[in-house]
Amino acid sequence: KARAKLAEVLGLPLISCEENLRIDYQKEDDPVWNEIRFLFESEPGVDVPCHLVYPKNAQGKLPLAICTQGHGTGMHISLHRVKFPGDEGDFDGDRDFALQAVRKGYAALAVEQRAMGERGSKADGSPDCAHPAYQAIMLGRTIIGERCWDISRAIDVVEKHFPMIDMDRICMMGNSGGGTTTIYATALDTRIKAAMPSCALCGYYASIGAMQHCDCNYIPGIMNHFDMGDLAAMIAPRPLTVVNGVTDASFPIESAKEQVAIARRVYEALGAGDKIAHVIGHEGHRFYKAPAWPVFDECTGW
Repeated sequence: KARAKLAEVLGLPLISCEENLRIDYQKEDDPVWNEIRFLFESEPGVDVPCHLVYPKNAQGKLPLAICTQGHGTGMHISLHRVKFPGDEGDFDGDRDFALQAVRKGYAALAVEQRAMGERGSKADGSPDCAHPAYQAIMLGRTIIGERCWDISRAIDVVEKHFPMIDMDRICMMGNSGGGTTTIYATALDTRIKAAMPSCALCGYYASIGAMQHCDCNYIPGIMNHFDMGDLAAMIAPRPLTVVNGVTDASFPIESAKEQVAIARRVYEALGAGDKIAHVIGHEGHRFYKAPAWPVFDECTGW
């Protein structure tokens, strides 16, 4: 019931269509991994650019990490690529998590989010979420709902066209705005079997209600039904590793702890208390690969 209500609040479902898959290129010249760059339509006329990167000479089907960047210059950051001045600084915050996943034996799917990167960023590469967010509201939908729709349709495309992927081992991860999409998408789509959102889970009141965040975070009526701990509870009993930074002013740590505790009660009631973990990094708003990956590995057992 909660999942159905969340979909309703987000303005889902959207308009279905044929995926119209187009492969831009395939690269096999790297000694460590192969790469497929492709686009598909998630609804009529709406293209979703993606990069599927996977280990070379892998044996058997691969687990898949769906990777969503936050409010940076685009999905290329996940792949440790510089496209705009200043991109190098994002690598200091461990935001190249698509390549981190590939080095651990996963296939990684970097998905460009609506209003970010190639999908509407400004000339300097910075995201441009405000107008698309308001346009979505005028249509009775939300940009977070649209981003979640794109993720679910991407899973459809992977299942249909990329047989090297183990559909029973799909996880999702992201930092900041990518972590936000990770929380919502995993709550909605149970085909996502595990999640690792970073610097995103916090109480609405203490975070986006108390200070101005990007317009894309605001969902009409959401607080009448849920707090973020409730969304995390919808992921139960699937493995969930929540990551926060102790000095992240945008997502105050005490509120984050409270929301994880809400979800933990549901996990424990389902006998899955060992499947939820809270990793608290020693800095601010960033990804924390060193402490987070071992905990995620333990939660999933993959």
